[in-house]
Amino acid sequence: MTAREYHDRTAHSPASVRTSGHTLEWDIKPFPFKIYTDLAAQVLPRELDPVATDTFAALAGPSPAATALGLSELVAVLYYAAGVTKKKTYPGGGEVLFRAAASTGALYQTEVYVAVGDVTGLEPGLYHFCPGDFTLRRLRAGDVRAALAESAADDSIRRRPATLVLTAIYWRNAWKYQARAYRHLFWDSGTMLANVLAVGDALGLAPRMLTGFVDAEVNRLLGLDEAREAALELVALGPEGAPAAASAPLDAIQHATMPLSSSEVDYPLIHEMQAASRLDTAAVVRAWRSREWSSPTQPLSANAALVTLPPPRPRAGRGLGETIQRRGSTRQFGHASLTAEELGTTLWAAARPVDADVPGSLVDLYLIVNAVDGVASGSYFYRPDTHTLETLARGDFRNRSAYLCLEQPLAGDAAAVIYWLAPLDAITRAFGDRGYRLVNLRAGLAGGRAYLAAYAQGFGASGLTFYDGHVVEFFSPHAAGKDAIFVTALGRSGVGGRVNIDSTLLTRRRPSA
Repeated sequence: MTAREYHDRTAHSPASVRTSGHTLEWDIKPFPFKIYTDLAAQVLPRELDPVATDTFAALAGPSPAATALGLSELVAVLYYAAGVTKKKTYPGGGEVLFRAAASTGALYQTEVYVAVGDVTGLEPGLYHFCPGDFTLRRLRAGDVRAALAESAADDSIRRRPATLVLTAIYWRNAWKYQARAYRHLFWDSGTMLANVLAVGDALGLAPRMLTGFVDAEVNRLLGLDEAREAALELVALGPEGAPAAASAPLDAIQHATMPLSSSEVDYPLIHEMQAASRLDTAAVVRAWRSREWSSPTQPLSANAALVTLPPPRPRAGRGLGETIQRRGSTRQFGHASLTAEELGTTLWAAARPVDADVPGSLVDLYLIVNAVDGVASGSYFYRPDTHTLETLARGDFRNRSAYLCLEQPLAGDAAAVIYWLAPLDAITRAFGDRGYRLVNLRAGLAGGRAYLAAYAQGFGASGLTFYDGHVVEFFSPHAAGKDAIFVTALGRSGVGGRVNIDSTLLTRRRPSA
């Protein structure tokens, strides 16, 4: 199994969607929280740091470096990454719990673990964060940072106070999306990472994302059943200090957990793609990380008309914590227009670089503009280096955009729709099959930053799925040789189009400087 084969076999087309025969079995829908039944819960404080740093300031770059990482800062990162931010009760007693970061189908398959070494107010150990009861459960006592650093082939982890590990439970997403769920694991963890990195920067924690590590070793450290759950990414947090001492080899752990559902359906393509993209030793991780990548140059089309976007807004006027608290995927757009400044600011945010172990220039932003003041309706290619839109075609493409996104009206009603495309074959030649993880992750992270920028400015966003080949065909010849990776629609909410329910969690004032 290769990334190309997997991508092609899980591509959507009108024929594949109409003939799939897949139906949702509601009686086996997975439970949305992982619960360890044999471990004591450590209840976290619900009085949270509001992370009042302006959203765009957080996206623009890090705040002054923190001198330490305390429990209150760690709790803020966990809550604004994966916490339950809203609750909606339906007639008859049904209840939906909304999270800080968007997830495809609201299935929330991304789990969060944290390796703690030097966090004020928290004993060293390996913990699992459960958003459902807002607790940590300790899986291993003692400092595991040295073991994690060896698995990640990155010695700085030994000196950082804590490192988050994001994982995914396959079945929780595959219940709805079947084998295509492997893509979703990285879209959704990327969306969550957009929050993690922004909050970490706002708190001066210098977050660094690591995508290369020895899969089997990290999964064993966490005690995961690799047939059902796997580590996806690591994020080191906090100022460097004294390195963790080397530890003896760690025993395997296998803590009991509550079953997700009465039965599960297995999708072998997911396991084959995961196995093909594994890294097996620290030496392999180092070699993989050192591979060179230069994003293919996208020459300016002959006689191309460029639209210069207004500079991105320097301030949103809304704190990052408030932006995340208000976020909720838009389910209905009106036809009201966005301003060119609003669109440009969102594109700027989506294309921002992050501190990571691999290059960031892996995905390209194409757009269909339906209603943006000062930008004619049509299709475009965004050039982040000049903050301009290259015009590909002028015209009304509302109906076409809806069709491309599995014939969903949301993509036609939106003011603008971002289509992330990538030279998948070139990326997998450079990074092997693990490059498939990277390209989906990068698109998900960019989509997550678009969410933050949209809600900071007071309008909405929603991730969408799509007809793979038709998207590429629409943007060709400019997009020839690329593959469709992810889609995010932007616009002003229609009546009843967005859930916005107050949280019961408290925020505390940060002390004055």
